[in-house]
Amino acid sequence: MRIFIIIWLGQTVSIIGSGMTGFAFTIWIWELTHQVTAIALFGLFAQLPQVLMAPIAGFIVDRWNRKYLMIVGDTVSGVVAIAVLLLYSTRHLQLWHLYLAVAIQGIFEVVQELAYSTSISTMMPKQHYSRVSSLRFLADYGSSIIAPTLAGILYSVIGLVGILIIDIVSFVFAVTTVLGVHIPQPSMTAVNTQSFTNWKQEIYFGWHYIAVRPSLLAMLVLAFVFTFAYDFGLSIYSPMVLALTGNDAKVLGTLASAAGIGGIVGVLLINSWGGFKRRIDGVLLGMIGVGLGKIIFGLAKTPLIWIPAQFCSSLNFPILGSSCDAIWLTKVNPQIQGRVFATLKVVTLVASTVAYLIAGPLADYIFEPAMMPDGSLAPILGWIFGTGKGSGMAVLYFISSLGMLLIGLSGYAFRTLRDVEIMLPDHDANTALRK
Repeated sequence: MRIFIIIWLGQTVSIIGSGMTGFAFTIWIWELTHQVTAIALFGLFAQLPQVLMAPIAGFIVDRWNRKYLMIVGDTVSGVVAIAVLLLYSTRHLQLWHLYLAVAIQGIFEVVQELAYSTSISTMMPKQHYSRVSSLRFLADYGSSIIAPTLAGILYSVIGLVGILIIDIVSFVFAVTTVLGVHIPQPSMTAVNTQSFTNWKQEIYFGWHYIAVRPSLLAMLVLAFVFTFAYDFGLSIYSPMVLALTGNDAKVLGTLASAAGIGGIVGVLLINSWGGFKRRIDGVLLGMIGVGLGKIIFGLAKTPLIWIPAQFCSSLNFPILGSSCDAIWLTKVNPQIQGRVFATLKVVTLVASTVAYLIAGPLADYIFEPAMMPDGSLAPILGWIFGTGKGSGMAVLYFISSLGMLLIGLSGYAFRTLRDVEIMLPDHDANTALRK
């Protein structure tokens, strides 16, 4: 556990530094262009390379030393940050430079992230997988509170230069923590060395591995549909809140803090309790809890209800996520986790991208006009969601939230999913039998 805590601490500092830089970049882009599209493209250039790189990254992670891959990932991100710092300091920084920078970071980030996540099963016994995964959620939720707050305060004091320097220092700290520890590597056996010369087969290995295991395939489908429903709502969440509050950024910030605190409480709950004995219950009940919280959020029209609803919804994510991670870590052999987890990442990234592409036009061109006082849906749904700006997005948000609830409930209808821990043996079962 000590080794993981050291690595986790370094990665947490790095995540906070990257979060601060991302927030500062968003402010800089807005000050430069005053265009929402420019900010949206910034996010697209950060995510799209990860979709394309993930299958190759899985192959790389299973073949090479995961400790060194983590070091390379953080080092390249640090070098890119230095390049942006130099461009900005010499007044040569342009928008396309940032797009290129986050694209390069995205490529190496997916390698680093897969190397980090697949190292858990080689460092920790499986009974601690849920607790360890919850600590990773703590890093994410902690960053969601700390990074925007610090960046918002420091941007006006030390500017983009100062925040980039902090980010670079955070990368150095992350690399130093990894350098100082030993990360066990999975043994290279026939399971993961066969046909390495046929790189196409290796890239598609994760898909084939999951496809012939119905329970893992069910988990993959579950991840896709839930991610789609969640990110569909997430994509319209901020504009919906701003529209309903008259562009009150303070309310949006308060809700972000409530979500972060809820996530941290969820992490503490998992670490003290250990999670459900049946991990799949943590996944499905967590989805149901998230859906219920967001349904209440979508129906409400006041921050007095939004804040506790957001807190309760976010509290479920560490339970959901740590339980899901524990199942995958327990059922997939560490020797092939890179390729299998890369497949999972591709599926969730595609679901997220499709959700973002669909939700915006639906809100702008169909539901928002339909929920205006004279709109076609106003007489039917206006008494529930109100009419005017933001009401159409509230309808869409409610639909996506209801989808999350139904996805969690429907999981219990499929035996391949609800009995995944019984139907699929742990990856160490054969080893235990030989002993």
